[in-house]
Amino acid sequence: MGLSEIAAGVESTTEQVERGVATVDDTGVDLDRRLREHEADLPCTAAAASTVIEEFRSGADAGAAGESAALAPVTAAKLLHRCGFEGLTPLSPTARRVLRDWLDGRIARTEALELTGATDAEFALAAYVETHDPIPELEAAVRREATEPIAGDAAVSKRDALAETMNGIGDL
Repeated sequence: MGLSEIAAGVESTTEQVERGVATVDDTGVDLDRRLREHEADLPCTAAAASTVIEEFRSGADAGAAGESAALAPVTAAKLLHRCGFEGLTPLSPTARRVLRDWLDGRIARTEALELTGATDAEFALAAYVETHDPIPELEAAVRREATEPIAGDAAVSKRDALAETMNGIGDL
């Protein structure tokens, strides 16, 4: 028995409904406004922070993003770190362990600098990254994820916007 004989009496009696993909897009939310709400936690102005973040997202490195906002590269890197961007430490994993030894007081700074092979600026930035965690409020302010909308629950926003056109339960 071949496939054509097996499939001879088979037919589909239901239709598939095209559902599509639901999305929430918060890219239209004003980054400057969100950063102004947390300006006290930033190492620069909200306007400069917005410039740095947009430049960094478009592919510039932290130094170039800082230059476009008239900030020192170290300040731009600190800002990006506090906003939750990863990979800004200039040290390798082994050098970061040496840095932690210095932070814990197990070795001298000169020895740590020598062992890491870092410049003073690189060492200072790595120490900052190691001792300062990202700020959750700033991470949320700069987030661009469809799964966690910044502007609130999309279903609730839609319901509120269309409230005048909808019937209530008592109207049924």
